[in-house]
Amino acid sequence: MDSSRRNRVRQAFDDFFAPAEPKSHSWVLDLFQHTAATVPAYRKLLRDNGIAPESIRTFDDFQRLPLLDKASYHERYPLPELCREGNLAGCDMIAVSSGSSGRPTIWPRGVEDELHVARRFEQVLVDGFHADERSTLAVVCFPLGTWVGGLFTQACVRHLAAKGCPITVVAPGNNKAEILRVLPELAPHFEQVVLLGYPPFVKDVVDTGLADGVDWAAYRIKLVLAGEVFSEQWRDLVSRRAGIADPAADVASLYGTADSGVLGNETALSASIRRFFADHPDRAREVFGDSRLPTLVQYDPASRFFEVHDGTLVFTADGGIPLIRYRIADEGGVLGHAELLEHCARHGFTPPPGPELPFVFLFGRSLFTVSFFGANVHPENVTVGLEQPGISDVVTGKFVIESVEDEDRDRLLRITVETAPGATADAGVIAESIKVQLLRLNSEFAHYVPAGRQLPEVVLRPHGDPEHFPAGVKHRYTRRA
Repeated sequence: MDSSRRNRVRQAFDDFFAPAEPKSHSWVLDLFQHTAATVPAYRKLLRDNGIAPESIRTFDDFQRLPLLDKASYHERYPLPELCREGNLAGCDMIAVSSGSSGRPTIWPRGVEDELHVARRFEQVLVDGFHADERSTLAVVCFPLGTWVGGLFTQACVRHLAAKGCPITVVAPGNNKAEILRVLPELAPHFEQVVLLGYPPFVKDVVDTGLADGVDWAAYRIKLVLAGEVFSEQWRDLVSRRAGIADPAADVASLYGTADSGVLGNETALSASIRRFFADHPDRAREVFGDSRLPTLVQYDPASRFFEVHDGTLVFTADGGIPLIRYRIADEGGVLGHAELLEHCARHGFTPPPGPELPFVFLFGRSLFTVSFFGANVHPENVTVGLEQPGISDVVTGKFVIESVEDEDRDRLLRITVETAPGATADAGVIAESIKVQLLRLNSEFAHYVPAGRQLPEVVLRPHGDPEHFPAGVKHRYTRRA
């Protein structure tokens, strides 16, 4: 019996049940020192880089520490050495990454990690959806099993119920038939229903439910989404179909990773600001430095410490594998609360009140882009083309982008699109819509790609096509030759 572990868990529950209190930024230095003293792999890494832990005393010192990533750290050392005291048994749960880069990764974690992340769910469900006052059915639609999304989400939401919120969890996972089977039985007994899942899957559930006669508005639906960047047109479209009256307040995106759980979350404040920038792309470029619209979330600096290095996000966080200056490869940046609100004010926009927390924005990872005539073609740009009236009803929103050669060895942009069940779509209309949005949103595409090559080749595939859109796995939007 490990009494020290028991004491850590008790303390974690005490902290979770107590009101949240601000914490000094010095926690980052404390975490570094504790990690250097207790994690064999990190101790070796410091020694190999000629760094004495006692020499790291200030934030300037801290920011000279080496950056970590999967290749240089997680894959370099045996798994137990990445954990405290070199003991894998000190963690009670194993999660597996979704393998977006092609190789799944093992992430041990404990109850303490769940309680830490449950604060982010609390901000969404309690502060945003008032789940402390309204009986709430939380439907976990993320895949269950070793993958991080489903079981971790279920645990965090159950901790909120244990805290006293009238929340009940049901976890059918990404089984659409089971979701639509249990909802009519359970939803009438609750004041609101929250669906938690990947955006394209949740949309598929809503669309299939509509086709089956589900009265979504009667269930008073809220959505919690993670895993993908989506457009504001998508948020509005799904909100209309789900009977959601206030998309900014009732649809929240999480910035979650297998590496360290949830790093940040949308609030009504951040969602409203993002919606403003969606309508003003030139002003968005001023703030975010890109024509794409990023996910914009708020984060708690007492829980996650963010830095930006060469345009990518770096974070520090405790966990089953403590991560110090970990480079996750997400393109993005950090903005202060006052800084972003001042920018909105200069352009005549006053967002609703919200938590006075800093913002982090992310575009996703560069490996999800396709290069075409030197222009980076981003899934976010293509998505908007599929969400236009007359198109969104006949496609699911899933697609695959490729840069391929034709018979004359000329490059063309091919986009394979999944059609909605039983729907008939016009590839030419879809291609023209995508082209219009690429030219509007992607200045690289407009300036780099010759006019004769700007119209993509659209290939239509039926719903659930096993080659491009297999069921039960996380979808990938790009392919490379």
